[in-house]
Amino acid sequence: MKMIPFLVMGIVVLNSCEGEIDDLGSQLVEGADAYDKAYSVIAYNIDNGNFLRSDASKLDSVRIGAFSEDVFGTQKVSYLTQVRLNAYDPDFGTNPVLDSVVLTLKPRYATDSVTTTTSEDYIYPDGSVAAKKVVTTYPVKKYGKNKIGGVKTPLTIKINEVADFLGGTSDSIMSNKAFALGAEIGSKAFDGTVNSVVITKDSDATELLNRAVSFRMKLDSAFFQNKIIAKKGNQVLKDAASFIRYFRGISISVDQNDGYLFSMAPNDAKLVMYYKNDVKATDGTVTRTKAETELSLGSSNVHFSQINNIRPADYQTEMLSAFSVNDLKNVDKEVLPNNYATKLYPQGMGGAGFGIKIPAETVSKLREIYKNQKIGIVSAKIRLYNDDVSWKNSYRKPNSLLVQQRFATGFLTDMTSLAATGYSLIKTANLNTENAYYDIGVTQTLKNIVESETEPKDLIVNVGSYLVDSSTGALYGQNYNDRAYSPYRIVLKGTDKDMIGKEIKDSKAAQLRLIYTKK
Repeated sequence: MKMIPFLVMGIVVLNSCEGEIDDLGSQLVEGADAYDKAYSVIAYNIDNGNFLRSDASKLDSVRIGAFSEDVFGTQKVSYLTQVRLNAYDPDFGTNPVLDSVVLTLKPRYATDSVTTTTSEDYIYPDGSVAAKKVVTTYPVKKYGKNKIGGVKTPLTIKINEVADFLGGTSDSIMSNKAFALGAEIGSKAFDGTVNSVVITKDSDATELLNRAVSFRMKLDSAFFQNKIIAKKGNQVLKDAASFIRYFRGISISVDQNDGYLFSMAPNDAKLVMYYKNDVKATDGTVTRTKAETELSLGSSNVHFSQINNIRPADYQTEMLSAFSVNDLKNVDKEVLPNNYATKLYPQGMGGAGFGIKIPAETVSKLREIYKNQKIGIVSAKIRLYNDDVSWKNSYRKPNSLLVQQRFATGFLTDMTSLAATGYSLIKTANLNTENAYYDIGVTQTLKNIVESETEPKDLIVNVGSYLVDSSTGALYGQNYNDRAYSPYRIVLKGTDKDMIGKEIKDSKAAQLRLIYTKK
C-alpha cells in the first residue's frame, strides 16, 4: 500500500504528453511530497569522421544535392548505382538506332502548393491527335535554401558514367569512398518541382498518356548507342556479371555547391532506351518500328550515397577536442570531466554526434538520498537546449534523435520496459523557434543506476529516426535508422563547466532533470 502513491504518480507523469516539470503540482497525489531537481551533466562532441556506412542496406532513401551554411560548412551528396539489363543477350532487331534515352527520378514531394495547367488545344504528336493535356506540378521536399538572392534556387542535375567497379550487393561502402567518374552523359536544369501528365483524346476522352509524378531527363543517345546497342551479341551483354563490369553504373549529382538536398527512394529510378529497328513483313516490306528496352536501377544493384563535407575552420577547431567515435569503442578510453564541450554539433549523414555522462558525484549523491531518504524516482530526462546564438536560422531542426548506451547494441532499457506506458524516447518543444529543446527519457535507466546500482554508462546520441515495420509498427532495431540520409543538424548548448556535478537552476546548459517523491 505504501508504494501505491509512487506507482500512480509514475503512471501519471509517464503518460502525460503536456505536463512539464514546472507544472508538477497538478500531477501530485495526496500524501506524497515531490521534488524537482536539475543537475549539470558532462556533454561532449563525438567526431564520427564525416562518414558512415551508406550502401544499399542502409538506404531506404537517398539524398541528392548541395547545401552550404556557416556553421557546418558545405555538404554535397551524390547517388551512385549500378545498372543492369532487364534481359541479357538482347536482340535489338535489324538496324537498331536509338531515338532517346530517358532517366526518370521520383523525388519526394509535398502535396501543398499544387498547380495545374490545362491545354485544351493540345495536339498529341503520335498520329497528330487532337487532345487535352493536364500537367499537375508539385514542389519537391527540400532541406536547405528554397531561394538564393531572392530567386528560386537553381540546381542542375548531372549524370556521369561510373568508371570504377562498385562491387557486390553484400559489400559495405562508406559514404566518403571515392569512385572515379567517366564521361558526363546528361544534364538538365531542375527547378525544384515534379509533375504528372495526363493526355486524353478530344473525340472520346480516351487516355493517350498517364505519366506518374516524376522528373524526367534525356541522356546522351550516342553514348548508349555505342555502349549497348552496338554491342549486340557481344559477351558484355550476355550475363549480369559481365555487364556490371563493363557498364559500371551511373552517378547522379548536382553542379552547384549551394542550394538544397532532396530525397528519393532509390528503387524508384528508371532508365529506358527508346529506339527504332527494321521489321520485315511476309511480303518483304520493311517498316521502321518503335521498340524500347528498360535498364534496371532497382534493388539488385549496388546503391551508394557519396557524401562530401567541406568544414569551416571554427567547426574543425571544435572537433579537435571531440571524442573520436573509435575511442568510444575502447573500454580503456574514459570520458573525463575536462572532456566537456560548451556547444554540441549533432548532424546526420556522418556528421558529429555527442555523448552525455552523468558525473560520478551526482550518481553518488542520488544513491545516497535514495538509501537514506527512501525516495522514489518517477521521472528523469536529459534536457538539451538549442544554442540560440550559434543556431538562429529558419532551417528545419531535427525532430528525433538516436540514443544508446556506450558499449551497448540495443535500445535503452526505457524503450522496452516502459513501452506500454506511453513512453517516448524523445520529446521536443518549440522546434520552430530559437528556444527549442529536446528531452531524452531516461527514467528507468536512472532508476537502475540509482536504485540497483548498475554501472552508469554514457549516452551516445546521433541525429536520426528509427525505422519502423509498416505492418506491425515495431522498431526494427538500434542499427536500423535513417541516419545515412537524415540531412538535419543543430547546435545545442553543452556543459556549464562551473556547475559540473552540481545542482543547477535557471540554466539552459545540458542537464539531468529529475522528479522524485518522498514520504
